[in-house]
Amino acid sequence: MLVDAPPSGPGAPSRRRRWLRWVIAIGVTVVLLVAGIAVGVWVKLTNVKHVDVTADDLGATRPPKVAGTAMNILVVGSDQRTGKNAKYGRHVTGERTDTIMLVHVSSKRDNAMVISFPRDSLVQLPACRATGGLPGQRPHLGMINESFNSGGIACTWKTIETLTRIHIDHFVKVDFTGFKSMVDAVGGVEVCLPQRVDDKKALLHLPAGRQTLNGEQALGYVRARYSLGDGSDIGRIQRQQMFIASLVKKVMSGETLTDPAKLLAILDAGTKAVTTDRGLSFGVMKDLATSLQGLDAGKIRFITTPWHYSLTQPGRVEWVQPQAGRLFQIVAKDQSVDGVKGGQAKVGRSKIQIELRNGTWRSGLGTQVAAFLEQRGYHITRIGDTARKPQPKTMILYGPNGETRVPTLTADLLAATTREVPAAQTNRLVLVIGDDWKGLKPLRADDTESIKGFDATHDSCAT
Repeated sequence: MLVDAPPSGPGAPSRRRRWLRWVIAIGVTVVLLVAGIAVGVWVKLTNVKHVDVTADDLGATRPPKVAGTAMNILVVGSDQRTGKNAKYGRHVTGERTDTIMLVHVSSKRDNAMVISFPRDSLVQLPACRATGGLPGQRPHLGMINESFNSGGIACTWKTIETLTRIHIDHFVKVDFTGFKSMVDAVGGVEVCLPQRVDDKKALLHLPAGRQTLNGEQALGYVRARYSLGDGSDIGRIQRQQMFIASLVKKVMSGETLTDPAKLLAILDAGTKAVTTDRGLSFGVMKDLATSLQGLDAGKIRFITTPWHYSLTQPGRVEWVQPQAGRLFQIVAKDQSVDGVKGGQAKVGRSKIQIELRNGTWRSGLGTQVAAFLEQRGYHITRIGDTARKPQPKTMILYGPNGETRVPTLTADLLAATTREVPAAQTNRLVLVIGDDWKGLKPLRADDTESIKGFDATHDSCAT
């Protein structure tokens, strides 16, 4: 049975702002912690602001900290509209977040993970005390981003620790004023577009293929929704994880690390947008950055908490078990996902792009199938209709460059035939949905591919 994808349409400007915050939060945090400040240039860290999070805020039943020097940093994106942020949308009193993620740096400093929690996750929220004029939070089933509105960053910190049983050491809150200047400071960020983009709302006009975006173009790219992919929030989170991976790879490249002026510009743009707990001090950040100097981009992984759309509350997301629990345990115990076995395909789902064509008269079926495939980690580049309807058979079309990806997709479908299209010079697969569509096979308990994610060397043009 297919689960409806979350509604799209109204509220698009708000959602564009949410994802802008997501990209900036991840980008600034990973760049600062992993590469940017790892060269001995510390003066710009005086831009960073600090706030207090106390033991009373977090409660007495926190998860234990793992032995060693592993570090877990909670990252949230802020939509505060004061000061320079006022131009990024209508003025709203207060502050919210729809961006929550965790950066895990291993004790040996030989790998790092960036774990994203979908903003619509339906979870059991803990009690939080009232603080700073906020009402606090009573225990209840609700959306994960409610905690920030109810009790601020301390309540969000407590919520993530309670849900994952991962001990969090510090937090970083990021606003979006420094985004364009940071992209320009690094010399632009490379992306790969499966088709041409003309998006008037995002002021974005780009050709298909590999290209380097400047700050203004990057801002449009991370804000765009309906002109790229399948138009869903999950589709966008996949695309923007690739964007951040490309940004991190660029910052960690030799041409950036050996250019002091460029690094100073990146630090100046990034640190102006950052607020942390007081424990994440100048000395802690310096020691962490120094210890990460030898970290390879291939050891930085981007992972989305395994999820599926809720059957009881349409548009909401629930975490898939036991996969989500296993991911959290790996982080809590400071283990690596590299050693995870079971369920891995020869070509991973995260490396497969799929174009969907609805060959039936069932309205909305393409969107439903896209949601189901995204739950498994596939990337949906486009949803459309076949030129002729109905198509009796579900079919996977592939070119010579995409043949190795076919077994992964066929292994997930209950029924499909395959056909090579010799003229197609692309790695992308085309899934034609026919009248015989039966859905996907149930996910096996040992299928752990969703907790592997992809690393910062990932090339979206090669998928």
